[in-house]
Amino acid sequence: MWLSTLQAFPFLTADPTNDLGQLRTMVAEFLSDKEFNGAHGLQITDAMAVAIAAQACLPVLHLGLHWYDDFRGIVVHSGAMLARREVVDDAGVVHRYNEALTGEAMPHGPVTLSWADVAASGESAQAGYNVVIHEFVHKLDMRSGSADGCPPLSSRVVWENWRVTMQASYARFRTQLTMAERFGAEPPWLDAYAGTAPAEFFAVTSEAYFVNRGRFAQEFPELLPLFAQFFNASAAP
Repeated sequence: MWLSTLQAFPFLTADPTNDLGQLRTMVAEFLSDKEFNGAHGLQITDAMAVAIAAQACLPVLHLGLHWYDDFRGIVVHSGAMLARREVVDDAGVVHRYNEALTGEAMPHGPVTLSWADVAASGESAQAGYNVVIHEFVHKLDMRSGSADGCPPLSSRVVWENWRVTMQASYARFRTQLTMAERFGAEPPWLDAYAGTAPAEFFAVTSEAYFVNRGRFAQEFPELLPLFAQFFNASAAP
């Protein structure tokens, strides 16, 4: 089952600095600690659980599994799910609507995933897309108190470098989106959803960092050393 998982998701073995033995051990610990539940009667097989765990462990392989100790539940839907939303506009009018989601991470709560998107992660890596990594990176981000695009960091100096670099990269991405939408320029490589908030930019770029490192390095050279320092820092808090 482990070998089949590595074959189905080649990005798991793409980084030569990753110790696959360490990853397998962490996956086993993850599976023993977390609870999987299928929504609407979906049966979670061992293979499904291992596939999710392997991808979830990539961001914390060098950080430690304790970064995920604020929750236990993982809810898996067969496909995209509908979430009820309520927004109050500036005039005080309440707008209620349904939003289609492929995943969601709740503060101190469960992670929800679309199995259809998880299963397709091997193919979608070319586009830098991975729903598991996206939602679990939100979990890392939330450890600082709220999802704001900046996880807990080791020092004030590291935090300041993170803030300045990420803000500049986010602004550049949003400019690319504007040029594409308004003036017909070539759209950026990553999903436009990355431009909706700093937290989403961090999550979306992290997806690309782990599943398509080569293209990520071309598109975001300024983020490559930043992410390498954070995700490979075994002494991080």
